[in-house]
Amino acid sequence: MADATRATSKGVDDGVPDPETDLDPIDDDDLDDYVDPDPDLLEPPTLEWRRRTAIEMVISGALGLLASFVLSIDALKLAHDPKAALSCSINPVLDCAKVALRPEAHILGDYFPNAFLGIAAESVVITIAVAMIGGVVFPRWFMLSAQAVYSVGLLFAWYLFGVSYFAIHALCPWCLLITATTTLVWAGLTRINVRDGVIDIGPGARRFVASGNDWFVTVAVLVFMVAAIVLRYGSQLIA
Repeated sequence: MADATRATSKGVDDGVPDPETDLDPIDDDDLDDYVDPDPDLLEPPTLEWRRRTAIEMVISGALGLLASFVLSIDALKLAHDPKAALSCSINPVLDCAKVALRPEAHILGDYFPNAFLGIAAESVVITIAVAMIGGVVFPRWFMLSAQAVYSVGLLFAWYLFGVSYFAIHALCPWCLLITATTTLVWAGLTRINVRDGVIDIGPGARRFVASGNDWFVTVAVLVFMVAAIVLRYGSQLIA
């Protein structure tokens, strides 16, 4: 009986797996031979990818710049005549004048409408995007600074949307366009910074962006904004 026990302990197959002897040890050579199925997703983006994203930023930024110019002109009209009729004052819900006369529309003072900030911000981001289309790669500190500043702009745009939606109970079509374009530009800037490793939050994030999945998040945010407006105001938007 003792001999049988010793034989089993020496490796005789009794049909029961032994975790100490039956499992293959991890070989370092196996790790060295591992091949990433998508190695390109963790590499810096190609020039074509950067250009495509930068073009998207230019288009969104140009639309935001146009909206900022229109709002600046409207602000000057209202400064001259608070009762001036604006082309985007369509009905009680879509009323640019009602929004523009609020203190939130002049956060830096009565003589400095927020649209001036939009002109400055969009001009800078368009310049950056055009440079990236030309192949310019900015240093990390510069891109982090641009990300921080434009993130503040994004929060400010959504803050103003919240004020219009919850407090003023009126919407400015041009302001809505700025909110949407600011979201798109911020998404593009973030996409490039994550893919370039400027914002280093792990390989999973780089794969997520390189695969284009971040677009689903961006579109979902914009759909949420549109849905919130439609659900609240409905037919009043076209009344």
